[in-house]
Amino acid sequence: MTRPNNSSAKRITVQIPTASGDAIEAWVYLPEGSGPHPVVVMAHGIGGIKAGGLAPFAERFREEGFVAIAFDYRSFGGSGGQPREVLSVPRQRADYSTVIDWAIAQSYIDSSQVIVWGTSFAGMHVIELAVSDRRVAAAVAQAPLTDGLAAALMAPPTLGIRLFGLALLDLIGSLFGRQPIYIPGHGKPGDLSIGPTPDGLFGEQLMTPKDGTRWRDQVAARSLLSFSWRRPVRRAGSVRIPFLLVVPDADSIAPVPAALKVAREAPRAELFRSVGGHYDVYEGGAGFEDVLQTEVNFLHRHAKTAIPMGQ
Repeated sequence: MTRPNNSSAKRITVQIPTASGDAIEAWVYLPEGSGPHPVVVMAHGIGGIKAGGLAPFAERFREEGFVAIAFDYRSFGGSGGQPREVLSVPRQRADYSTVIDWAIAQSYIDSSQVIVWGTSFAGMHVIELAVSDRRVAAAVAQAPLTDGLAAALMAPPTLGIRLFGLALLDLIGSLFGRQPIYIPGHGKPGDLSIGPTPDGLFGEQLMTPKDGTRWRDQVAARSLLSFSWRRPVRRAGSVRIPFLLVVPDADSIAPVPAALKVAREAPRAELFRSVGGHYDVYEGGAGFEDVLQTEVNFLHRHAKTAIPMGQ
């Protein structure tokens, strides 16, 4: 694909093919000028879709001279894949790699200036990509999940047992071709959901797309078995690229001690403690403006070719 001739096109939608045959839907935010521009490749957390909270970040990055590519993982949002809302850590990480492949093939993108950006659950992917993908020049993770086991242990024991039971039942059912058993993504304390926290309903409000895009806010129960044992925090010392971690002061979903450990052990890590809880990093949250400015400053320090609009 070449850059659209229409210079007023600020965001285009593309379908990126994958080896499975299920296309990844991505929104490409294009800055002014012919480039080549640095690029920020962006994806959401567990069960989230690009239409639910990524646009404010992507739009600002575009204004600052970056191409921003926000995509939906396969089986979520506008991307292909069946059954829906089934999370696979290896597949999601492969989706990041596929989008990077596509991005560096575009003439208006600087292939030496690829930044990976992830929020919440995507923090697991960002760490692994920062370690293993030599095309990645820098990384940003906000309210990041960095230790699946620690996150699983944060759940009250009775809830953890119920979720694990449903995950096993769903996995067994999948072997017989049954439809997934779904668990809601958000809820209040005591609810059966992925995030039954005091700010869970606030998070659901912020993650709900404002443009009318359908969002089910659910994840197949079997998905829990894909990540609860994964601990990318243990690879922090192998992250050799600039890495910004935005860690909320009072995160009740992504374990803070694990994220702080990454910040201590990754040699080129930068840490920003944002105010509020897990969802306050998003537009509408108490920490959004400071988080966004911190990320913009980081991007400019580590992608020297970006030129903000108007300059």
